[in-house]
Amino acid sequence: MNGRTAFEIRHGFARNKVLLGNWRESPFSRWSFQNVGELVPSARVAAASSGSEVPAQDLDGLLGEKVALAGGAETVAAFLTRSDTDALTIMKAGNIVGDWFAPHMAFGARHIIFSISKSLTAILAGILEGEGIFDPQAPVTRYLPEAAGSAYGDASVRHVLDMSVSLDFEEAYLDPESAFARYRRATLWNPGGGAESLADFILSLQRLGEPHGRTFRYRSPNSDLLGILLERASGQRFAESMHEKLWLPLGAMSEASVTVDMAGTARTAGGISVTPRDLARVGEMMRQGGTANGRRIVPEAWVRDTVSTGGDTDAWQRGMMAFLFPQGRYRNKWYQTGAASGAFCGIGIHGQWLYVDPKAEVVIAKMSSQPEPVDEPLDVDMVAFFEALSRMN
Repeated sequence: MNGRTAFEIRHGFARNKVLLGNWRESPFSRWSFQNVGELVPSARVAAASSGSEVPAQDLDGLLGEKVALAGGAETVAAFLTRSDTDALTIMKAGNIVGDWFAPHMAFGARHIIFSISKSLTAILAGILEGEGIFDPQAPVTRYLPEAAGSAYGDASVRHVLDMSVSLDFEEAYLDPESAFARYRRATLWNPGGGAESLADFILSLQRLGEPHGRTFRYRSPNSDLLGILLERASGQRFAESMHEKLWLPLGAMSEASVTVDMAGTARTAGGISVTPRDLARVGEMMRQGGTANGRRIVPEAWVRDTVSTGGDTDAWQRGMMAFLFPQGRYRNKWYQTGAASGAFCGIGIHGQWLYVDPKAEVVIAKMSSQPEPVDEPLDVDMVAFFEALSRMN
């Protein structure tokens, strides 16, 4: 082995090279995105079952198929490599029909899903709404009186759910001097954290002059605030609610986790890690109108509103993501594509996707370690790729 450890041979770098200051950078992210709990404090969400997954289903028959993308035809295998895919799971009509894993990711491993965490958190909001203990039309201050004086002081829970809070904040992922960097220190995702809690940071944010509800503004603190609101409404820690109300009835086969700050507050905007198959099961539950294993998990009316009928088209068009889904909308932290298929999805930075095509009865979970947090041309290709995969299955 020429003095190199098995870890170095597999990953191309030593474990001690992966630090809190570089864990989201390539090539270290290929390992750290599967092992966030070694870098950031995390709360466990136990599996629903003590059984084991059915073995991986081979995707070999699909890998040589070509898909039409902006730059021309490309094989599925080539696109998976170009988009730094770590894992892919495809379901058709409720059955797992294929899995693919990069050499550095093992079957059954967990992977951080970044902002798809928002979509899972919103499902819990829908469940609590159905139980009558969480009202999306209520002012934020009903659940969090200390929000008065912040940007959220005159905002409703609906504004938080639909990313239409008029929040003076930018998602400056790569600027170490920005408010976003301070935000990440508060989540313990960056060096220098521990002086300010996530809640303290969020409640220090101020609003813009525009009324709430007018413009879709993708601002992650909204979704961490949602997690805090859910804890206040339910009286449970987020990880406990996720286990009891989602992971157990879903029949999740593997443990999940969520990163937490100095006070134990969950990073519900982006800190959840799950396996590809369990993520696909979430998508299948949404495709089935909120049911899994013959059991209702979230109200059907909430799912319908989230994936098809709800959302403000004008607010979406005023936002910065209309290029991706020109006819789309955003509702309850899920994207409606506006496509004839009725496709909807959850999306996370560095290439995390949960794509659901109701017409084709297809669910696709894709986990990646793309070097850039946001790659807009690749995102456009990604949508075309998912549309093509849905037609092939």
